[in-house]
Amino acid sequence: MKQRTLLKLAWQSILKNKMRTLLTMLGIVIGVGAVIVMVAVGHGAQSQIEASISSLGTNLIIVSPGSSAQGGVSQGAGTFNRLSIADAEELKRDGTTLAAVSPVITTRLVVIGPAGNWRTSINGVSPDYFTIRDWTVTSGDIFTDVDVKSARKIAVLGATVAKNLFPGVEAVGAQIQIGHVPFTVSAVLAAKGQSATGADQDDVILMPYTTAQNRLSGNVRLGQILVSSFSPNDIPAAQSEITAIMREAHRLGDNADDFTVRNQTEIAKAATSTTSVMSGLLAAIASVSLVVGGIGIMNIMLVSVTERTREIGIRMAIGARGSDVLTQFLVESVVMSILGGIVGLMVGFGGSLILAHFTGWSTAVPASAVLIAVGFSAGVGVFFGYYPARKAAALNPIEALRYE
Repeated sequence: MKQRTLLKLAWQSILKNKMRTLLTMLGIVIGVGAVIVMVAVGHGAQSQIEASISSLGTNLIIVSPGSSAQGGVSQGAGTFNRLSIADAEELKRDGTTLAAVSPVITTRLVVIGPAGNWRTSINGVSPDYFTIRDWTVTSGDIFTDVDVKSARKIAVLGATVAKNLFPGVEAVGAQIQIGHVPFTVSAVLAAKGQSATGADQDDVILMPYTTAQNRLSGNVRLGQILVSSFSPNDIPAAQSEITAIMREAHRLGDNADDFTVRNQTEIAKAATSTTSVMSGLLAAIASVSLVVGGIGIMNIMLVSVTERTREIGIRMAIGARGSDVLTQFLVESVVMSILGGIVGLMVGFGGSLILAHFTGWSTAVPASAVLIAVGFSAGVGVFFGYYPARKAAALNPIEALRYE
């Protein structure tokens, strides 16, 4: 039997009982729609986290203090700090795989501006920091190495700080007071938004690290050193080189590292692991609806075989083979499943858009999910339609013609 004839017969059979067909397809529609919505939510969450991680910087590597131990008990990461300006300078001088290096001195102080005061994070950094973080300015100019050497009292404001201290007013060139020290605003940073942990990255003021160290914090030790490699492929080599330079600078010999070197890939994996597990679990739960829909198709097809026993007998009596009958019923089952899958895709797309609109969640439907959903729905049709089709093909023509 020709494929076109099979499709025509299947379509006629489906249209003959429209309400029953719709109810049969409903399970597939709900299943595919639910899977699409769950995958969209999970994929959107992962994309949002990846964007937040990317906003941390380009090929970012973070060198942070190590841990100390008291009485044989580790006090945790960051409790033993030997990071210094000299370490950052040595990394910049000796590193062959390092594109940029910046020390980071962090303190938190109240800043006074024309519109009031604002308590924020003060970061003393080098000009390389802007390259590492891939951070541009909306107005003004960032400080230079000359400004660092002369410890100039200039500040670059984050978007949040500028909004609160200079609402609706140009901040560049204005005077602010940080602690008890007057500063001149040299630039305003472009907004970066929230980090993966939910912190406001724009609630910060950047200045030359020499100024922060001498005028504000007085800290000899660094909170961290930020490093950028030339390309993502160079990150492992850069980490190894950083470790070697730092160990030599600290004269560790056979002792364990007194610092920690991490990259943003490791941070991204840690941040997205829970989201991946949860989205996979939700999609697995939603896919149960597809199985239920498949069982519904099998039941309806079994009923259809019983109702059409005489029709099957007539077809076989005039020359139709068992394989033709098997194929006909399989095609009917697959067509219903694919139609249900297509409608389910539209329901899933619509549901994800509605969910994003009312909840503010980020949703995204990957192309792979569309292909998998349609393919899986077709597979459900074949799997659950085979038994009824096999039963129809196995009918005895004479007994089928006698069936009332």
